[in-house]
Amino acid sequence: MIRRLIARLWPGRPSDMPRVFRADEHPVRRDQVSYAARTVTRRLQDAGFKAFVVGGAVRDLMLGLAPKDFDIATDATPEQVKPLFRRAFIIGRRFRLVHVHVGNEVIEVSTFRAPQNADEATDEHGRLLTDNVYGTQAQDAARRDFTINALYFDPSSEEVWDYVGGVADVRARRLKLIGPPVTRFREDPVRMLRAVRLATKVGVTIDKRTAAPIAKLAPLMQNVPPARLFDEMQKLLLSGHATETLRSLRAHGLAHGLLPLLDVILEQPLGQKFIDVALAHTDRRVREDLGVSPAFLFATLLWHEVLAGWSAAKAKGDKPQPAMFEAMDKVLDQQAERIAIPRRFEATIKEIWSLQPRFEQRAGSRPARFLEHPRFRAAYDFLAIRGESGEVPAALVDWWTRYQDASETEREAMLKPDEAPRKRRRPRGRGRRGTGRESGPDGGGAPPDGGTAGE
Repeated sequence: MIRRLIARLWPGRPSDMPRVFRADEHPVRRDQVSYAARTVTRRLQDAGFKAFVVGGAVRDLMLGLAPKDFDIATDATPEQVKPLFRRAFIIGRRFRLVHVHVGNEVIEVSTFRAPQNADEATDEHGRLLTDNVYGTQAQDAARRDFTINALYFDPSSEEVWDYVGGVADVRARRLKLIGPPVTRFREDPVRMLRAVRLATKVGVTIDKRTAAPIAKLAPLMQNVPPARLFDEMQKLLLSGHATETLRSLRAHGLAHGLLPLLDVILEQPLGQKFIDVALAHTDRRVREDLGVSPAFLFATLLWHEVLAGWSAAKAKGDKPQPAMFEAMDKVLDQQAERIAIPRRFEATIKEIWSLQPRFEQRAGSRPARFLEHPRFRAAYDFLAIRGESGEVPAALVDWWTRYQDASETEREAMLKPDEAPRKRRRPRGRGRRGTGRESGPDGGGAPPDGGTAGE
């Protein structure tokens, strides 16, 4: 009774004893767990250790969703886990764990963790710097982020172990932090992003106490390393629910500063529609299990700022091509201060942007040569988004759509008149020395003795 009273006064407070839900009290079954995950848990249990499927997989199965992967939590240390499997590798430094390879599947095995207590484990903002103190299963549940992510499923008994009231929150479709929200967000500011992404992805509502401090603590995102922030933004934007997630980020005061130019982009006349179209295309491809390039996605998010810089430079009289490259570099340099976009993505982003002017060239041999470019398809998909958002004429997109599938004869008929100014040929031969045999526009005027011009 006392324990129930404390749970009401402090929702989400961990208990030392779990509530164990039998198979007839929840919807999860062992055959919903992958063969690899069942194999790993069984072998750990046969060796005398505790082993549970944990985290997002249990949450998704409880919600009727299909998990993408399965993680295992155990009381065995990484050094005890590794010898049990033929292909197992200890990885990580801040958070050491084991990757076990079973067939084509990789199962992540982590040891139960205890909360950090030492002052040196956090920085001046309260962010955790290390996380390798091993503990009990109850402590492991307490240090996880959200209650619905702290459920443990035992495939052998089909029981769900719950230390923090996660089952009740799953049933209420509620996302709640474990422990005091301000402290937990300070420990890891990325949890604010995860809260928004997870709530949108699995269709739950963020608990009021959990959501309350987010806007005030949003500046803590400035302390997150750029590389880690890029990883989290990539997960967020490739979740299949990027449109709703971005809307929720802005509602919680988290969008500004993640993509420093995003607010500026959305204030431009065509910016909002362009972003909406790009994210809708990305969400559709993710949901249909089609490939999505992070480079392409970031190219769409930052394009309108490049376009603004490029247009301003051309208006001042700068040459188009150098102006384009200068605008691209400026935008990516500003972005790198917050999110560390890998250089391999930067190269692709620049190619997609720099190829856009070539779609205006529809005369002569240029279109046929353009089709052979290795980035043509990505650049064309980018053009299609520009056309759908109203940035370029739909007729331009339609022309390139038809040209790709047309026969050689049809392509010849589609070409536009070549109105580009012709380059004047430099005079060749002795005419340059005043012999009177000057080269005309047809390139005639070879040296009369058959020698090399200019000898």
